[in-house]
Amino acid sequence: MTTLLTVDTARGDDGALTLVAAGEIDLSNVEAFSRALDTAITENAGSKRKLTVDLSAVEYLDSAAINALFPHAEQIRLIVHPLLVRVCTVSGLTELTTVEAPPKA
Repeated sequence: MTTLLTVDTARGDDGALTLVAAGEIDLSNVEAFSRALDTAITENAGSKRKLTVDLSAVEYLDSAAINALFPHAEQIRLIVHPLLVRVCTVSGLTELTTVEAPPKA
């Protein structure tokens, strides 16, 4: 059974591209997430800014999701739900890219 995941892109007022995901990312839907990430990376090519990947509404990542992020680490910055900061740290992702919690509302 596929886990619920929504993925979309948005541009900020400054024109910066953000990939926004919500739900859970696991083996059942990582292909959809990977395709969206690849598309956003391509769309962001030529920009002087890294692609922001907003996972603040994602409460679960499995190893497949972490593995989908690693090849793009130099091209992205991550905003993650506070529950995921430890996963990103233990996996080593924080050593390759910026990983931050969302700003307090």
